[in-house]
Amino acid sequence: MKMLTFTLISAAIILVPGPNVLVIISTSISHGKIRGLQTVAGTSAAMLVQLILAALATTWLVNALTKGFSLLKWMGVLYLIYLGLGQILGFASGGKTASNGVTTFQRGFLVSITNPKTLLFFSTYLPQFTNEEGHYLYQIAVLSLIFWAMAISLDSAYALTSSKLAAKLESQVSRRRVECLGGFLYLGAGAALAATKEG
Repeated sequence: MKMLTFTLISAAIILVPGPNVLVIISTSISHGKIRGLQTVAGTSAAMLVQLILAALATTWLVNALTKGFSLLKWMGVLYLIYLGLGQILGFASGGKTASNGVTTFQRGFLVSITNPKTLLFFSTYLPQFTNEEGHYLYQIAVLSLIFWAMAISLDSAYALTSSKLAAKLESQVSRRRVECLGGFLYLGAGAALAATKEG
């Protein structure tokens, strides 16, 4: 019963668009499904790091992150604003940014890793689905892998769906407008991250 509840709640959490999803959609719209999936790989790699940290040092991590919450959050917000304005104004679109898979992976990783709310969330959410009889670290590891696999699947679906939508839009709307839409999604991701509160 706990596992079913965990799966349903986790799916709902992943489906609600946050900074990661908005960056995935933006990249997929602007640069296609391959770059969108590379962004998913970046956000997923960062999420794996966060899950491991949360599993290994839950209490210490919550205390340490609470102190550095604002700094990390605002670094992420500024990066997303830079990406959004760059996409809209043209200095972060095309060229190397569009064609370099490493860049889109790094972008996804940076956006995800600079969101301290994610790490705080994992540190407080996952333990609720453990039981006292079982081995704590093993249970956290299993829950983390399930959440991670679900996030990769659902984020990939976002990337594929938005790239298909962009392909249809391109026949009716200019490429520039599609890139601007991607830029506004980055700004939306920045606003979503800025709106997060400590704790």
